[in-house]
Amino acid sequence: MTTIQNASSKRLISLDAYRGITMFLLVGESAMIYGVFQELFSEGSLGYLFFNQFTHHPWNGLRFWDLIQPFFMFIVGVAMPFSLNKRLANQGDQKMVTRHILKRCLLLFLFGTGLYCIHAGELVFELWNVLTQLSFTILFTYFLIRKPFKYQLAISIGLLVLTELMYRLYDPSTPFIKGENFGSFIDMILMGKISSGGWVAINCIPTAAHTLWGAMCGKFLLSDETNSNKIKYLIIAGLSGLAVGYGLDWSGITPIIKRICTSSFVLASGGWAILVLAFFFWFIDIKKFNKWPFVFIVVGMNSIFIYLFANLLGHGWLTKVVHIFNYGFLEPIGVPEVLLALLNGMITLAIMWYLCYFLYKKKVFFKI
Repeated sequence: MTTIQNASSKRLISLDAYRGITMFLLVGESAMIYGVFQELFSEGSLGYLFFNQFTHHPWNGLRFWDLIQPFFMFIVGVAMPFSLNKRLANQGDQKMVTRHILKRCLLLFLFGTGLYCIHAGELVFELWNVLTQLSFTILFTYFLIRKPFKYQLAISIGLLVLTELMYRLYDPSTPFIKGENFGSFIDMILMGKISSGGWVAINCIPTAAHTLWGAMCGKFLLSDETNSNKIKYLIIAGLSGLAVGYGLDWSGITPIIKRICTSSFVLASGGWAILVLAFFFWFIDIKKFNKWPFVFIVVGMNSIFIYLFANLLGHGWLTKVVHIFNYGFLEPIGVPEVLLALLNGMITLAIMWYLCYFLYKKKVFFKI
């Protein structure tokens, strides 16, 4: 396995595309476009069920939208060997790199908790945001990234075993009940409240496996292994995650629950994340179908910026501004409400994409 110190500084277009598509989908949610599409179809129809996949499962189950956060965590991990290698080459000082990681994680934590304050309109302390979770998983992965592969794998499995023990020892009879589980108990201690949606702060522990697995895959892609072997081993790893994750759920041992990141959920979603990476690596970097991702890459190149913009301004202010002109010009001429709502989402999404494109053309990249 190639180490960080001597790894190549090459860039994977497939990773840029993977990140960009994930961020584009997140921006689409802020534009409120998926709900509008779903309303075009009658309840229970194929179209309705398809766009229902763009909502979180209420509890025990797995929908497509439940994979976006694990994809985000995983992608950050894949990128770490590449970015750390480049930073070490430029700075040549491990202590400076460590200080950068610590600063980055602190900022992510502040951004994540700050978003809740802005949405609430007052100072609150809530730890459920993906950026808050990411601040922990990056730091955790950074201090393990130079360890041997077997050690990293053992630690990642240990995180899942720890998660199982925490929930089962707290309530052996019903360990995974919404609002009554160990995660909610810890939230009451940390924040004095629990999430109405069932999210818990200690998700950062099991989901750290996503970022760690990403870093392991990133190191593997930087290795001297042949591309065919890279694809083969990634597929084996991904299918193994799916088999164990879904197996735990279907056998009734541990349900797949995204909102509390059960071990079965982490394994299943991690399996999907690895398989998507394998596909993109094969399709884009090996087969060289690398022109089409540009529309997504420009979004992924400013991922933190567009995430914050979409959450702070896109979902609220921008959709309202678009609404003024969209409805103001088209509603009087009889355009149907459902089409107006669809146009509102599409225009909002297009504006946020163009903002990313503008920054890309100006070579302005917001990094922390």
